[in-house]
Amino acid sequence: MEKQMKITKNADGTLNVPDFPVIPFIEGDGTGPDIWRAAKIVMDSAADAAYNGKRKVSWLAIDAGEKSYEKTGEWLPEKTLDAIKEYVVAIKGPLTTPVGKGIRSLNVTIRQRLDLYACVRPVKYIEAVPSPMKQPEKIDMVVFRENTEDLYAGIEWAAGTDEANRVISFLKLEMGADIVAGSGIGVKPMSAQNSKRLVARAIAYAIAQGYPSVTLMHKGNIMKFTEGAFSKWGYEVAKEKFGDRVITEDELFAKYNGVQPQGKIVLKDRIADMLFQQVLLRPDEYHVIATPNLNGDYISDALAAQVGGLGMAPGANIGDDCAVFEATHGTAPKYANLDKVNPGSLMLSGAMMFDYMGWHPAAELIRSALAATIKAGIVTYDLARQIQGAREVKCSEFARAVAERMRK
Repeated sequence: MEKQMKITKNADGTLNVPDFPVIPFIEGDGTGPDIWRAAKIVMDSAADAAYNGKRKVSWLAIDAGEKSYEKTGEWLPEKTLDAIKEYVVAIKGPLTTPVGKGIRSLNVTIRQRLDLYACVRPVKYIEAVPSPMKQPEKIDMVVFRENTEDLYAGIEWAAGTDEANRVISFLKLEMGADIVAGSGIGVKPMSAQNSKRLVARAIAYAIAQGYPSVTLMHKGNIMKFTEGAFSKWGYEVAKEKFGDRVITEDELFAKYNGVQPQGKIVLKDRIADMLFQQVLLRPDEYHVIATPNLNGDYISDALAAQVGGLGMAPGANIGDDCAVFEATHGTAPKYANLDKVNPGSLMLSGAMMFDYMGWHPAAELIRSALAATIKAGIVTYDLARQIQGAREVKCSEFARAVAERMRK
């Protein structure tokens, strides 16, 4: 009988991954249980096909969201966060957050409590997936979104409250700000420490994966001391940590006549609204994008739409101590328990997780088998209605079709 063990981290940040690791999972709310069951079939099949039973995940259920609240009265129990820290790697389905009921986003809370500062979203076209783009195959980007601060820090006060009025009074009397009475107030903190570690991780990833450029996306022309500072700090950390591997776009043309030297990464920066145009008009010029929290939320969803939607978009939240891989879409409660929705996002997040663990053959099996299944026209309802001649299957049937292609 195999010995189940925990993944651990070395002092240098590398992982010790046993052959039979224990990995916590959160099913999620709404359609979460459906897509989790499908993704589990595919992840287990990939590990078995890649390693012939010599490596296998032992799954550990942990609770958050509606199921947790029904059991314990807590949306996010402390023991759930403790388990993720203890086991280092976890995966989760979508979690609901009741709108307007004073409960902050569970996804944001998990990221902040565990200091999962890098939200990593790869966006790459899968052949045969319907896309609004003429040439979606040109899109191969990875978004690194800072996860812990910016407006998502949740520092805000409702209009008309004593707290909001006190802040307005301070800003008017002490800081000379002109604010309309009765405004709601939010604070946008951004720090050198958190900006630099995010950009450093993005550059290290680009170097490791062979991407030719990293682009700093920001709105520094307007928010000069937050978003503008993010860009400045990005250039600083590139020079401090990667001076021998990174050149700026200015240096590319001034020193190298526009010809990128072999072994060098080009560091660019773009104003956020302009980059939204660029990823539509010239997508093959952008590769890794490093950006503050709100920009990253927008651009990652917009890019996902360019390659077929959030149903096929994987994601991870990674910190120095642990990582959580997740479906990037919402809970879609009207489809809950119907065995209907597309589980591709969570499957591909599982592939990301296997890559993070160093199980690259299993990760590649998931990606290639999923792509082959879609190319064969075996798809869930969301794609079937867009692909002429496709065969619509249930969520679970799609998973079994992907697993079957791995065995072949």
